Amino acid sequence: MNTKKIVITGGPGTGKSTLINELIKRGHICLEEISRQVTLDAKKDGVDQLFLKNPLLFSELLLKGRQKQFVDADLYGTKPVFFDRGLPDVLAYMDFIGDECPENFIKTCNNSKYHTVFILKPWEAIYTSDNERYENFDQALEIHEHLVKTYEKYNYTLIDVPFDTVENRTNFILKALNM
Repeated sequence: MNTKKIVITGGPGTGKSTLINELIKRGHICLEEISRQVTLDAKKDGVDQLFLKNPLLFSELLLKGRQKQFVDADLYGTKPVFFDRGLPDVLAYMDFIGDECPENFIKTCNNSKYHTVFILKPWEAIYTSDNERYENFDQALEIHEHLVKTYEKYNYTLIDVPFDTVENRTNFILKALNM
């Protein structure tokens, strides 16, 4: 398949999900972030923060879910598909907490390539915490650096999305893609 797979990444609270929702509103195919669902599922099982309690299990669940999204995107044929985070995000977060990445994580990232990656920088004016987001703004800055380093390690050229309104940020992405 020649599905154009496009990642929107960035640290916590940078506006990724808001952009994905705007893209959906405009009729684009988007696969939403799954980490909140993994966190909520763990809470149902009595684990308040799975990422903090068992980061490897959390990361394995994310990798598996994102890999499924990557494969399922081909079902859309030649239509572009937007992802709220990509496979390398899992490795970046593991690096952030100082965990070693298992070889199968690295292999998955090497074998599953996206066409385009947009990155959103931490933006203090819109940053908020909630029940699933435990990071503070300084940690969001650090995570951003890990994301940049990880995506570059896998030979992606990152496109920085400027601070602006949701509409203008979405227009920037679509213009960069000639859509």
